[in-house]
Amino acid sequence: MSDTTVLAPNTPARPDIDSPKRREVIEGARRVFFDKGFDGASMDEVAKAAGVSKATIYAHFSSKDELFGALAMCERNRSAEHMFEVDPAVDEVDDMLRRIGLSFMTMMVRPDHIRLIRMLIGVAEKFPRIGSNFFDAGPALGGIRLAELLRAQEARGRLDLAGEDAVELGVLFLNMCNGNFVKAMMFAGAEPPTQQQIEAVVDRAVRVFLASYGRAA
Repeated sequence: MSDTTVLAPNTPARPDIDSPKRREVIEGARRVFFDKGFDGASMDEVAKAAGVSKATIYAHFSSKDELFGALAMCERNRSAEHMFEVDPAVDEVDDMLRRIGLSFMTMMVRPDHIRLIRMLIGVAEKFPRIGSNFFDAGPALGGIRLAELLRAQEARGRLDLAGEDAVELGVLFLNMCNGNFVKAMMFAGAEPPTQQQIEAVVDRAVRVFLASYGRAA
């Protein structure tokens, strides 16, 4: 049976989707996928890395691509966990944007994140659902979450979005924070930027954004 073949109908019912055993499988998959890549990884290697049987893996995931998709979503959740921990009622808009920008870029330039994105780009051509799910729960959701905070700041008189789409403005800000760091790492093998380099680009993004949409105190 290939790693992408669904098990026969006598496969046991799926256990709890957040069970400790499922997390063990995903952690084992993380080590194998990040070491071997999607095509090079096998379910046998994942089972060995996770310390479980292949039957246990297939009790949770019907195929290698489903397991990789679950890993990608787990990594996204782990990376974005603290990104939007701000309070528009308390935080000034420049501090809020700076904190989000720094958290976002610290996550984006992690070497493991770069490896994950490279794998996702390759996998998405064969399994577009994985790429679509990651995009919806990652980049797209990031713009939506930031849009909510931008609207809250506008309601408090700290921003004037000028009737523009808040989601598009959220994506615009995050892209400005990105600079050229991620592309340089993905395509040219560049080293991760220093904290000072990240701060310089994020601070510039905050200034440019507020110059267009900020309100004077």
